[in-house]
Amino acid sequence: MQKPTPSPKRFLEDFTVGEVFETASIGVNANEILAFAASFDPQPFHLDEAAARAGFFGGLVASGWHTGALTMRLFVESGVMREIGVIGFGVDQLRWLAPVAPGDELHVRGEVIEVRPRPHRPARGIVRIRIETVNQHGLTVMTQIPNLVVPGRPAYGNSP
Repeated sequence: MQKPTPSPKRFLEDFTVGEVFETASIGVNANEILAFAASFDPQPFHLDEAAARAGFFGGLVASGWHTGALTMRLFVESGVMREIGVIGFGVDQLRWLAPVAPGDELHVRGEVIEVRPRPHRPARGIVRIRIETVNQHGLTVMTQIPNLVVPGRPAYGNSP
């Protein structure tokens, strides 16, 4: 996976509705699926390859939370939020639409759908981004709309 190119710091005013981005890709392998499941989601279809073959999915699949963690990694490494970081204020409409299996390659597509100041917190605002996590076949495996806290451009002599 490629490292993102460092970019200048962005502020709330630098985001525009309709802005789109796409990340690099990341591979998913069985060992990572098993390790994540052992630590965080110990269900048979995430944890045991034989049980998974006989189960609902017909094979080993990643936990949806594992897919979410990979999505977060891709989003952070993309540089979209640059050096301000990704500060979450909640996630709306999280959906797992298709299973993620060993050998899948995932990438993220995003679109800014809302940019709004917070009148009671003028030093920061909210950016909402429609996120799709997509596999190597173009199939969307997960969607979500995170609400992100983003600092506003500081006034002269003030910081956010």
